Amino acid sequence: IVQEIGDEYGDKVLVGKLDVDHNPQTARNFGIRNIPTILFFKNGEVVDKQVGAVPKQKLVEKLEPLL
Repeated sequence: IVQEIGDEYGDKVLVGKLDVDHNPQTARNFGIRNIPTILFFKNGEVVDKQVGAVPKQKLVEKLEPLL
């Protein structure tokens, strides 16, 4: 779902993925304790977070105000 959103929004958003097993320190730095966790950044700062699986529309609703 996240990649679909990235594809749909094109150059308006940047989607990245992190393998927490291979990057445990980065996961700790961002307080990631559950998977999936989606962090929303604006101007380099975390401005929102979604923990757990949710429908695509819920992610879009969180993303839209940040654009």
